[in-house]
Amino acid sequence: MRRRTVTAGNLEEILQVTAPAAAPEPAAAPAPPAAAAPAGREDHGLRTEFEFELPRGYVDEAGTVHRHGSMRLATARDELRPQIDLRVKENPAYLSVVLLSQVITRLGTITDVHAGIVERMYATDVAFLQDFYRRVNSEGHTRAAVTCPHCEGGFEVDLSGGRLGES
Repeated sequence: MRRRTVTAGNLEEILQVTAPAAAPEPAAAPAPPAAAAPAGREDHGLRTEFEFELPRGYVDEAGTVHRHGSMRLATARDELRPQIDLRVKENPAYLSVVLLSQVITRLGTITDVHAGIVERMYATDVAFLQDFYRRVNSEGHTRAAVTCPHCEGGFEVDLSGGRLGES
């Protein structure tokens, strides 16, 4: 087996070379109905984006607090890309910052979530997002089993939003 060193400069090239070839479309195939699925997206019944609410919220430069957001499922590329990031090579703890910045699709009114935004989040929010990422990508849902400390009754809570007692 031949080993290959991957750098940030040639990751895209390697991914393009190793991508499976697209199958040619039949010439006489009928056009799909316009209302079947949104343009460029197919509905496979798989939930790929999950809403969340941060415990504290990200405060931007203008002082606006952003608590609601969404995170998409991670791809293999999302998990590989941070491995070649120089910031991660210098400090492996930075991996979660880079990874979260790739999968968070929206945070309040911010649609361009980058590592700088994740860096400026409160530690409790980053810990929440790390747990949320793990649940969504390994368990496929945002529910957690909990036990009442008083009555010892078991129930589930949805980690994706709302504080206890709020509707």
